[in-house]
Amino acid sequence: MDLETLMERALSLADDGDWVTAAEVLREQLADFADEASVHCALGVAERELGNDGIAYECFKKALGLQPEDPAVLATAGNGVAAFDDPAAMEALKSAAVLAPDLPLTRMLYGAYLAREGFHDWALEQLEAARRLDPTDSQIAYELGVAFALAGQMGRAADSLGEAVRLDPLDGWTRVVYGLVLLEDDRLDEAAGELLEGARLRPEDVEGQLLAALAAGATGLDGIAYEMLERGRVHAVEGDAELVDSAEQQIDAGPEAAASFLEDDMQSEALRVRLKERP
Repeated sequence: MDLETLMERALSLADDGDWVTAAEVLREQLADFADEASVHCALGVAERELGNDGIAYECFKKALGLQPEDPAVLATAGNGVAAFDDPAAMEALKSAAVLAPDLPLTRMLYGAYLAREGFHDWALEQLEAARRLDPTDSQIAYELGVAFALAGQMGRAADSLGEAVRLDPLDGWTRVVYGLVLLEDDRLDEAAGELLEGARLRPEDVEGQLLAALAAGATGLDGIAYEMLERGRVHAVEGDAELVDSAEQQIDAGPEAAASFLEDDMQSEALRVRLKERP
C-alpha cells in the first residue's frame, strides 16, 4: 500500500466514524512509513478519538520531530501536543499559520491555542481571519465564540456561538457552552432553551443535565426540570450523587432558589472548564 492509498483509506474510515479500524490500518502500516509525519499525525488523531491520549501524544510528538512541511500536519500535531501543555505547540501552530495563511484550519487552531493561553487580541485576529476564509465552518464560529468569552466579551461570544449553533444545530457541546454564555450575559430564558437542547443531545453529560434542570426550574418549567434531573441521575457516577441531590433540593425550593444555585454554584465554573477544552 502506498502512502496516498493509506491516507485515503484512513480518511474514509474516519469520515465513517470507524476510528477502531482506522487506527488498526495505520498501526499495521506504521513500520513501512516510519519517516512519514502525516502517518504518525493521522494515527495520533485516531488514538485520541479512541481515548488513548498518552499514545496520541507520542504520535503527535513523533510527527513534529520529523519536521513536517505540510501546514495541515503541523497544525494538527501542534494542536495535539497542546493538550499536554507541550511548549512545542506554539511554534508548530505559529509556523502552520505563517506557511498557510489562507488555510482556515491553520488560522483556527493557532487562534484557539492563543485564546486558551491568554493572548486574546492575537487569538481574535487569527480566528476572525479564519472566519473570513470560511464563514460556513461551525468549528471556527465556535472557537471565535470561545475566544470572545475568554476575553470577557460575553455579548460577542453569544453572537458567535449562536452562529455556530445555526451552522450545526446537532452539536450538543456547543449548545451547552452557548447556554452558559447566555447565562453569563443575563439571558436566562434563552439560556434555558439552549441548555435543554444541548443536554438532550448529550445524555451522558451529567453536568449538562443538571444545568438544564436548574435552568428549567429557574424559569418555572418544573416538569422538564425534574425530567432532566432524573436523566442526570441515571448517568451519574460516583461523586455526582451529592451534586444531583443539591440540584434537586434547589429545584424543590422554587425558581428563585434554582436560579440562585445555578448562578452562584454552577454556571461560572462549568463555563470556565468547558472553555478550556481544546479542539
